Amino acid sequence: MASGCGCGGSGGGSGGCGSSAKAAPVMASIDEVEPTGAVQFEPAQAGPAAGDDAPAQLIASSEQEWPIISVNGVSITPQAMAQELQYHPAESREDAVYQAARALVIRELLQQRIAELGLALQVGAGENEEEAATRLLLEREVQVPQCDEATCLRYYESNRARFHSAPLLAVRHILLECAPDDAEARDQAHGQAENLLQRLDEFPGSFAELALNHSACPSKAQGGSLGQISKGQTVPELERQLFALPAGLVGKPLESRYGWHVISIDQRVEGQPLPYEAVATAIRTQLQQGVWQKALVQYLQTLIGAADIRGIHLQGADSPLVQ
Repeated sequence: MASGCGCGGSGGGSGGCGSSAKAAPVMASIDEVEPTGAVQFEPAQAGPAAGDDAPAQLIASSEQEWPIISVNGVSITPQAMAQELQYHPAESREDAVYQAARALVIRELLQQRIAELGLALQVGAGENEEEAATRLLLEREVQVPQCDEATCLRYYESNRARFHSAPLLAVRHILLECAPDDAEARDQAHGQAENLLQRLDEFPGSFAELALNHSACPSKAQGGSLGQISKGQTVPELERQLFALPAGLVGKPLESRYGWHVISIDQRVEGQPLPYEAVATAIRTQLQQGVWQKALVQYLQTLIGAADIRGIHLQGADSPLVQ
């Protein structure tokens, strides 16, 4: 990209707008499982009397800067929580402290289970001893079946709309550049873009001339042409607008972090359905990851349910979960 306009196009017009309890191994069913997001635990309520405003996440008095937390008698120190806090940005300090404390509790549970089993370390490339021990523990106790061909094919048939090639757009634009935090310049650029659209309504063939005279993008030398754009080639806020529009001159300016854009979509080629063979590996990986995450959550909940955890509420299971 020749400039910071975000179009993703080159000057040549190609490219687009840029415990002591024994935890049993977990077996999760892979059939028809949707991929899940990051592993999360919701804090359990302290009891039936806990109202909406009750601090259910951490047990700590208002005088305490850090909660007093222990896992099977092992304390989570304030120093450890302070160090962990940097990895858990949140909207409030209370939320950040809870997330940091939760991560340390789970880490302690895993370390205690590793010690209980006496796992022999086999440190791999790029691992430290703790990472290697955790990997060995999960390999031993979180058992996940492999996704078979029938399951992958069934998922494909049930979700055909997801498997299309990306659409292509042939786009021209005029960039009225302005800083994202300059409200006055933004207003002026928007007004200028509106004026250019009025001019294009009167003189449809003047796009190249207007681009050359007004655009802040290097594509102005090619009449504003960005060539063919596919998804991922421009900034997200502009892409979301572009790919929802039909071919033709866009009737209003489109805004991005770089300013306001006057845009003409000269051609729109819709994406085509992808055959199963082209997406089978991606489907298998996606499903396998979803089942692995579900099994990991179940395993951690089993450890939590069997442990004596004080000072923080975590969702746990009273017995090993087997599906």
